[in-house]
Amino acid sequence: MIAEPIVAGIDVSKDRLDVHVLPGSDVLSVDHSPKGLARLAAYLHRLGVERIGLEASGGYERQALNTLAEAGFEVCLVPPARVRALARALGRHAKTDPIDAWMIARYVQLTPGQHDYQPDPARQRLDELAGLRRQLVAERNKLVSRLDIAKDKLVRTLLSRMHIMVQANIARLDREIVDHIRASHLNERYTILMTIPGVGPVLAATLLCDLPELGHATHKQLASLVGVAPHARQSGRTARAGRCSGGRASVRNVLYMATLSALKARVPALRTFYDRLRANGKPFKVAINAAMRKFISILNAIIKQSTVA
Repeated sequence: MIAEPIVAGIDVSKDRLDVHVLPGSDVLSVDHSPKGLARLAAYLHRLGVERIGLEASGGYERQALNTLAEAGFEVCLVPPARVRALARALGRHAKTDPIDAWMIARYVQLTPGQHDYQPDPARQRLDELAGLRRQLVAERNKLVSRLDIAKDKLVRTLLSRMHIMVQANIARLDREIVDHIRASHLNERYTILMTIPGVGPVLAATLLCDLPELGHATHKQLASLVGVAPHARQSGRTARAGRCSGGRASVRNVLYMATLSALKARVPALRTFYDRLRANGKPFKVAINAAMRKFISILNAIIKQSTVA
């Protein structure tokens, strides 16, 4: 009889880490601190844990991920939405930190093919810079909308000042992102991406930060990861058109704007394909999604070929 691997689920909060080990019922709660993480690593080694799952928790999980990976464990970052979906499927409606730790461990048990986390300081810093940039862009868009409707002179003056400051911070981040990439191991891929028609600095940085699978996954897998793959919807005699859902919004949003720009610039590989779909009666949304899917497939093929070479 094949022994069942020992896995652990960790629910991460700002001040505490709740742990559940399966198979069995070993539990532990430690402070979210270097001392607590050292105690946790020793505890998991003692139990013979092979694989650990943690949920993404707005950045609070990074220290635990790095510490446990450096301690020699196989660590994976699991999607919170899928863990909650599993909890609903199992009829677990209560939600506490210890229950979440158990559910994460159960998810890791059922999905042994999860991608292992690899510490990468360069990509982590890029993630912080890009995350702040996205936040500032959203803030800039809100300020522009407020300026459009503001009538009071003082309000308009303050909004204009805020807009100028936010725009300056975005420009500063853009320069820092490029400088950081150029000085890191990410530069090789960045240089390749920047030679591809339709790819600009924002798309290249976003792909490096939020789509590390580029060049390693298949075209279909990448389309699903980005959220531009139409998934089948069939039941009995009913077969509906596929629908795109899920995926990484941060990549999809930037890819959408990049695809529009590439179509306006009449990049041949995309414009010809898009025009043919529109000529065949496809609505704009279907055609643009297909163009985005083709764009990410082209990028994947070029990166994969360059890596092999």
